[in-house]
Amino acid sequence: MPTLSASPVPLAWPAVPRAVPATATAVVLDAFGPPDVLHPAMLPTPSPGPGEVLVRVAAVCVGRFLDVALRAGRHPVKPALPHVLGVEHAGTVVALGPDVDGIAVGQHVAVWPVLGCGRCAACAEGSKEACPGLRIAGVHSRGAYAEYTAVPAAAVWAIPDDLDPATAAGVALAGPVAMNQLRQAGLRAGDWVLVAGAASALGSTTAELARHLGARVIGTSRAAWKRERLLELGLEAALDPTADSFVDDVRGLTGGAGVAVAVDDLGDAEIFARLTAVLAPRGAIVSSGAFLGGSVPLDLARLYTLNQRILGVRTGDDASGRALWAEVARGFRPVVDRAFPLEQAADAHRFLEADDNMGRIVLTAGQE
Repeated sequence: MPTLSASPVPLAWPAVPRAVPATATAVVLDAFGPPDVLHPAMLPTPSPGPGEVLVRVAAVCVGRFLDVALRAGRHPVKPALPHVLGVEHAGTVVALGPDVDGIAVGQHVAVWPVLGCGRCAACAEGSKEACPGLRIAGVHSRGAYAEYTAVPAAAVWAIPDDLDPATAAGVALAGPVAMNQLRQAGLRAGDWVLVAGAASALGSTTAELARHLGARVIGTSRAAWKRERLLELGLEAALDPTADSFVDDVRGLTGGAGVAVAVDDLGDAEIFARLTAVLAPRGAIVSSGAFLGGSVPLDLARLYTLNQRILGVRTGDDASGRALWAEVARGFRPVVDRAFPLEQAADAHRFLEADDNMGRIVLTAGQE
């Protein structure tokens, strides 16, 4: 692992400044490419418009798909350049735009950056994740690799007083996604759940949330040191999904029944085939990504004979967000690996691309 000036977590919340500065530091992407295309710059501080709040950023997560893939030009969305990355973040409210109620200056918040159109049938039904006009701040618009962000007041969550910024940022988006995965799969306490890539940012959040909700969780990772860490977190087992004994090992752990829920955000054809082999009758496979591939084998006879389901969960929705923050209040916490200063965003991207992380990686701003 590289030797960098990454800091431990938790972190401090930034204070409300006496006066909001006219310009502030942000990390800018001028071209798609390797991590070196990221560089600090001074940009105008955004002003909160009607229904918006200005947040002084404390921590922002570095995501493999929404940040790293976008920076490299592999994301399907190509925002206009220059662009500021940064999706899920947390900070201190420092100013209010017109027509904002129920939020106070000085309040600590997490920002959920998934914005539906508010007009379509999916939005009306509370299924924002299926909105055809869905937009994500930091992907479709300026993000939070910056000291300040202006965000809709409806996108912020008031958080418990004892929560630190890195933890709050760590669940701002991944938490509602994980909750939506488990809720749509019909998770019940006592169920066996298998999470592929359980050491990743979303995978670790899903695994920990399932365990918090009373499930018996099996995690997978190809790296031995990550499997050891997963066991230290309290998972029932941590397995190599490419091992010859994988299917037999899962069936042995579950008494031959298989797992009620398998979460696959990888899209690797070989691993997906093995997940279907250990899925219990009436079980569900949930996917919220496919960064390793996208096309996988599917045994339709097995699917209908065993009454199994395959679900695509694009992101979270308002209901899963409310449910997630209720569990945070009951003690749920994500796995946060380490924090890098905002100016070291390129180093954080290299660290994530090297697959050296165990859980979330965050960038920090506003640390005094």
